[in-house]
Amino acid sequence: MTQLEKARKGLITEEMKIAARIEKVAPEYIRWGITEGTIVIVRNLKHTAIKPLAIGKGLRTKVNANIGTSKDHVNLNLELKKLKTAVDAGTDAVMDLSTGGNLAMIRKKIMKKSAVAIGTVPIYQAAVKMIQQGKAISEMTADDIFAVIEENGKDGVDFITVHCGVTKLSVAALKSQKRILGIVSRGGSMTANWMDCNKKENPLYEEYDRLLEIAHRYDMVLSLGDGLRPGAIDDATDQAQLQELILLGQLAARARAAGVQAMIEGPGHVPLTEIATNIKLQKEICHNAPFYVLGPLPTDIAPGYDHITSAIGGAIAGAAGADFLCYVTPAEHLRLPTLANVRDGVIAARIAAHIADIAKGINQAREKDRKMSLCRKNFDWQGQVNLSIDPDKTVSLLEKSKSARDKGCTMCGELCAIKLGKIKRRGKILT
Repeated sequence: MTQLEKARKGLITEEMKIAARIEKVAPEYIRWGITEGTIVIVRNLKHTAIKPLAIGKGLRTKVNANIGTSKDHVNLNLELKKLKTAVDAGTDAVMDLSTGGNLAMIRKKIMKKSAVAIGTVPIYQAAVKMIQQGKAISEMTADDIFAVIEENGKDGVDFITVHCGVTKLSVAALKSQKRILGIVSRGGSMTANWMDCNKKENPLYEEYDRLLEIAHRYDMVLSLGDGLRPGAIDDATDQAQLQELILLGQLAARARAAGVQAMIEGPGHVPLTEIATNIKLQKEICHNAPFYVLGPLPTDIAPGYDHITSAIGGAIAGAAGADFLCYVTPAEHLRLPTLANVRDGVIAARIAAHIADIAKGINQAREKDRKMSLCRKNFDWQGQVNLSIDPDKTVSLLEKSKSARDKGCTMCGELCAIKLGKIKRRGKILT
């Protein structure tokens, strides 16, 4: 039985208990959330080396980091270093998005080294196999795609992105309007191209029950991908995006009926004024399924700083109800990320997630900020370091004021407002 099936029978599994301890909620809360489909526990039956990851309503907002090779850069050792960097920086999950080299081997190595949940996009491997055999991606068969999904499940992959909502209906909606960037999802573009060349429906939609059987076998969470997500803020919240979202809501319901856990992936580039609306639409249309968002990015003109752009969007999305933030690095739109880019991306996403948790009142998130304020009041430098999201960065920047006898930093020195407020006597300020 899957976690969902056990939850429906009223059973509180060891995975639910572990998740409850981590989240500081009652095990029954986790069980009920799984039953309702508002919470998923991410851990493949074969991937017991990691702790189960609970994502969803009433829980801490989680963060995912993307790593992986490309045809231009195939360096497994570097990707393993990125994995370690992401985990050390506090990511909750990692997706292997490799498209270059021996993808099966790379995935297995990453899974062996990972201390957190691993996700993949199986259609990447299916497509790369065709190319490596000297064939066109359009020559893939449904069997080719499902064979790779089965392989991912056997290897212990915890969640997979599947672009089931890219269908004849949703692609027709896209073609009926004028987008600046069209389809920007690799998996979505591959799927739409395959459909066009073969004049057939998307196999992941047409044979969805086959997908559910595989996911059920390994208790692998389906991350129903937004293959038609907007890649420009001018393209946001259009007919194609919403048509796909409606389909994903229907597919999420079918997954639950089959005992399979599912979450929904959300839009990429969205104007600030439309972010909360997008979250509310997803929650309504998809029956409050956990929402996994890329960013979102509320402006298109910040290459090199898109980790900041996405943190702004992610904080607003999380506060509105998004449950899982996919990081964006400074290298987004430009190249594969470096180790420093990966770290910056994770930290930025974690800041956004924490801001969202304060807004949602999750797990006493605000209490951490209160403790930080008290440490500042008392000039407790080590306490400030320990409470900070990035202690290493905090230590590297800290410069205590000698003029104020360490009671302040060098920005204000003896003119520190907090220090001055503490030592007034007879209307005069003593330094």
